[in-house]
Amino acid sequence: MTQSNRIKRIGILTGGGDCPGLNAVIRAVTKAALVDHDLEVFGVEDGFLGLIENHIHALTFSSVSNILDRGGTILGTSNKANPSKYCTSHDGKGHPIFEDVSELVVNNARAAGLDVLVCIGGDGTMSAASGVIKRGLPVIGVPKTIDNDLMHTDVTFGFDTAVTTATDSLDKIRTTASSHHRVMLVEMMGRNAGWITLHAGAASGADIILIPEIEYDLDKVCDTCLKRSRSGKAYTLIAIAEGARPRGGEVVVDHVVHESPDPIRLGGVSEVLCGEISEQTGLEGRATILGHVQRGGTPTARDRVLATQFGHRAVQLIDNREFNQMVCMQNGRMESIPISEVADQQRLVTIDHPLLQACRAIGVSFGD
Repeated sequence: MTQSNRIKRIGILTGGGDCPGLNAVIRAVTKAALVDHDLEVFGVEDGFLGLIENHIHALTFSSVSNILDRGGTILGTSNKANPSKYCTSHDGKGHPIFEDVSELVVNNARAAGLDVLVCIGGDGTMSAASGVIKRGLPVIGVPKTIDNDLMHTDVTFGFDTAVTTATDSLDKIRTTASSHHRVMLVEMMGRNAGWITLHAGAASGADIILIPEIEYDLDKVCDTCLKRSRSGKAYTLIAIAEGARPRGGEVVVDHVVHESPDPIRLGGVSEVLCGEISEQTGLEGRATILGHVQRGGTPTARDRVLATQFGHRAVQLIDNREFNQMVCMQNGRMESIPISEVADQQRLVTIDHPLLQACRAIGVSFGD
């Protein structure tokens, strides 16, 4: 590598929703870049918004020390700053006007002297990264999402912590369900993917697991609750994903963020279903929506280790000049995949997934 094209300065940003383990990646990338490769490292604030509005600052060994176990992200994040579809203004009726500001992002990155950008995020962030890659800015992707729904990686950091949090909540709710002889529904995040709900439901011994990939039949859900009640079971515990929906029905939308390129925010299906079950069976029910508690808190040891491995691998890709790749875990090995193969895709639970089949085999209902 000649001196003229040597990588000297890298930028790091965290995009989309926050999740446990982000700081562990920031720490790993920064320390590996500084110690092993003598690179300068700059943090981009609030995802791609920092490159739209020029909010960038240097990261040092000291500034990323003691953040391994901290939740959230020290850089801030945004799920409304996709450069390819960024809300720049509103029309006379208050409707958002979107523009492609990818060229501005690339120009600002170059003006800051950034030779390559490390983008830590999920499918939305990888899709946004594709736009700046097309305009000549090298990118390395690091897969992050509690939903575990990125293609071509066996796991994403943040998922294990979210499942642990959800499982703990289900375990706690089970005790009050038993005491009051109720049908208890616990709603989890995941958008269109049921990974959190499937894993937490299995770990907690939920009686019914409802995920987006399998439309549920209300009558069958109610029958399961009634059969348990009539056979002397004191309660029914239902793990339900926010994207679950009845057969032939629609998802429940909590609200719409019009300025976001992905405006639909799901939520509330547990409350709707709880009312329907109570009305149809006469059984008392309660719904709990876990919401953002799944995103927060200290990352598990597994997520800290995975995040550290991902961060180190990202710097290796930079050193090898293997740009526009996303780090991934495949069959227990650190690999990489072109970001173009990840963008605008979602990995969903398959009907023949071994864990789903194991749950069915021990009598768990999926409402179908």
